[in-house]
Amino acid sequence: MDFSYTAEDDAFRAELREWLDANLPEFMASGEIGDENNPDRRTMLRRQAWQRCLHGGRWAAINWPKAWGGREATVMQNTIYSEEMARAKTPGIYNANGLWQIGPMILRWGTEEQQQLWLPGILNADVHWCQGFTEPEAGSDLANLRTLAVLDGDEYVVTGRKIWISTAHLAKWGLFLVRTDPTAIERGVKHEGITALIIDMELPGIEVNVIRDITGGELFCEVNFDGARVPAAYRLGEENQGWNVAMGTLANERVGTSGLSVSMRIELDNLIATARKNNPEALDDPGIRDRIARLWTQLELTRLLNARALSKILKGEKNWPEVPLAKLQWSYLSQTIAELGVDILGATGVLARGGPDAVDKGHWSHNYVWQRYTSIGAGTTEVQKNIIADRAIKMPRR
Repeated sequence: MDFSYTAEDDAFRAELREWLDANLPEFMASGEIGDENNPDRRTMLRRQAWQRCLHGGRWAAINWPKAWGGREATVMQNTIYSEEMARAKTPGIYNANGLWQIGPMILRWGTEEQQQLWLPGILNADVHWCQGFTEPEAGSDLANLRTLAVLDGDEYVVTGRKIWISTAHLAKWGLFLVRTDPTAIERGVKHEGITALIIDMELPGIEVNVIRDITGGELFCEVNFDGARVPAAYRLGEENQGWNVAMGTLANERVGTSGLSVSMRIELDNLIATARKNNPEALDDPGIRDRIARLWTQLELTRLLNARALSKILKGEKNWPEVPLAKLQWSYLSQTIAELGVDILGATGVLARGGPDAVDKGHWSHNYVWQRYTSIGAGTTEVQKNIIADRAIKMPRR
């Protein structure tokens, strides 16, 4: 592994730190935005404001071309960006799907007219975007999707159902995968016959239902299509070539994972500081101390695992099997930290948001429940283990 940075990388980090030092404190001191009784809405408005601040400094879409307000960042600079944002504890981004996944695909696959139509709104956070891949019968097996799109003149008629679509109820636009060749599944070539459509979420024939999660949040949605007519001009790439578009999008979803080990380490540090303040006796428990030490070791392992994957990318090699291994580490460690948080804080750790005595505004009790999603998000744990067992370890099948 090569841990060295080029002069350009060092300059990139220095410029980003300088910008954050100059702009982040003022932004954080600006106070909350929006309705105090709607925390999800308040969070999104704050993220919108932060993205606009980032865009003003050309830090919102660092992978985009300079002509589009980006920096054409290298793989190493993406890692530096993720690390510095995690260390600075910056707010989330309003259009994360649009900036990191959908926007780059529009740049790669879209026409000039499509780019001019959609990219400005993604950059300046004027409109929110969602990504619609998952279906009831196509979760871990994405190629099994069934939502049908039939070309009728210059429009596609879309019928079907998507589920677990993040923030679809807030989105104006969405990138969806649809089935344009229904015979492909029967013929055993289900990766074929898939098309990528960009869909106006306000079209007739589209119904979005919010799915309230176990924390009470309203992040995920079910999207039903009942004869929605989507202009063929909104197709991204060629018909039946949607799998290629999807693979590029999912690859971009992995960008920034190196920052997760940094943010999780910060989470552990914050937990220890909170314990010292609210339940210091717990830190004298040998069992708790052992769990902290093991967790710290695993976080360091994950950081080195990400570094090895990055080294492979820089050498032009496939970052395999580091990527699925890192995903498993993220799932496991996120939940481990959450469980440790509740255990180490004792009775105060279970106090929920909104209570006057809740520690860290109820973060730890909320995190304990919320982090269960990491077993599914970005690829289910079971599927990732099967992929590693089959393709990396090459374990014999029963």
